[in-house]
Amino acid sequence: MATQPAWLDTGDNAWQMTAATLVGLQSVPGLMILYAGIMKSKWAINSAFMGFYGFAMVLICWVIWAYKVAFGEHMLPFAGIPGPALSMEYQLTQAYLPTSAVSANYPMSTMVYFQFVFAAITVVITAGAYLGRMNFLAWVVFVPLWLTFSYCVGAYSLWGGGFLYVLGTIDYSGGYVIHVSSGTAGFVGAWWIGPRLDADREDSRPSNIGSVLIGAGILWLGWNGFNGGDPYNAGIDAGLAVINTNICTAMSMLSWTLCDVMYYGKPSIIGAVNGMITGLVAITPGAGVIAGWSAIAIGFGSGTVPWLSMNIFGKKVAFMRSVDDCLGIFHTHVVAGILGGCATGIFATVSGSAAFDITNPGGAIAGNGVQVGYQIAGACFIVGWNVVWTSLIMCFIKYVLRIPLRMSDEQLLIGDYSMHGEEAYVFGEGSGAYVSGPLRGKEVLGAAMGEDTAKIIMGKNPDIDERPNGSGSGSDPISDEIKRD
Repeated sequence: MATQPAWLDTGDNAWQMTAATLVGLQSVPGLMILYAGIMKSKWAINSAFMGFYGFAMVLICWVIWAYKVAFGEHMLPFAGIPGPALSMEYQLTQAYLPTSAVSANYPMSTMVYFQFVFAAITVVITAGAYLGRMNFLAWVVFVPLWLTFSYCVGAYSLWGGGFLYVLGTIDYSGGYVIHVSSGTAGFVGAWWIGPRLDADREDSRPSNIGSVLIGAGILWLGWNGFNGGDPYNAGIDAGLAVINTNICTAMSMLSWTLCDVMYYGKPSIIGAVNGMITGLVAITPGAGVIAGWSAIAIGFGSGTVPWLSMNIFGKKVAFMRSVDDCLGIFHTHVVAGILGGCATGIFATVSGSAAFDITNPGGAIAGNGVQVGYQIAGACFIVGWNVVWTSLIMCFIKYVLRIPLRMSDEQLLIGDYSMHGEEAYVFGEGSGAYVSGPLRGKEVLGAAMGEDTAKIIMGKNPDIDERPNGSGSGSDPISDEIKRD
């Protein structure tokens, strides 16, 4: 019988694997369900599948080279030396981050997986800005490139021992590394990809609000692992991070709902979910270093400032309206993430920083006002890096690989069936993606099912007379499927 090494703390290991699983559940199925429900029914499959693919692709890239770019030996002030994390010898050794000299009482295998689920959810969040029109092949290429040249750089700079870590910028659990980076990449990428069809932007009613709430609930409770796992142990700071996370989220959701009632006259379910998300995002930079009353203050800010950004600034400024950030990722992640990061510079406490095992002497309330400057510097780097590298990656895909970033108008008109040959909701034999509009120069009214060998769109037309003998069900339901002018 093999003995356990002396450094192994089974409680820490159990909590860290549990926390990692909770974070993984936020992506699959959490965001997959939320995306499928919040999009129009014709995009439910594509939206969920973008997250599903992203989760899998990130894991393979992570263990082959990306983990060590983010947490390996020093190569540059913002990146480690790439390399695999797959050998038995490596996976069974004690968890250790060589550049930052941080260790934990469980194996490297646990650390690698825990850090993976954070990388994966960052990519899945980014997808939220691209839904309803990004070419899936372009997304296939985008994920490993963006993971390598954007996410890993932010993770190393702030967590792995890079220059922002040395400077003293606090990012407790990814307010910058995950949320500001994904929000910036989402907004910039949405500009490069282009908008959805006008009809889809004008009528963007969710296909299933019940699914949205299920996904939102998984996100909220999964965040207990998101923030509770980042002390790298099952100690007192984990409990502090969990309670602060829930306090801030509740306050943010209530504040957003109040804003909806005051401005629109009605409480919105989707608005409440947005408020929940902004609360989760805003508390993340400082969850384990601030006091509970600060969590309430941050929650109020995250329920009001992003609301103003989304509902006033986002709708009044022409440039913001022109960028089709499908789910408002800029407002819910960039604005909320920077707000939470700056608030951490104000509200961080000396005892909280010590509990998290960092040397920062608190924030402005503790007499360390320069911490706010460090937080602003971190935000500026993450935003600037992602603006540049997201643009470079999009240009590489579009102009070098010659892969269109956006689906064709024909594909956009049909939806899931055109891209995947499947539909999310089938309510009867022969159901298909309903089309009403121009398709290949023809006016189509019916269910576009695909193309025959002659590349002619085939589909059912509800105007077809199916009565027997011209007045019954004996006629061919597929004939005359294209309604001509």
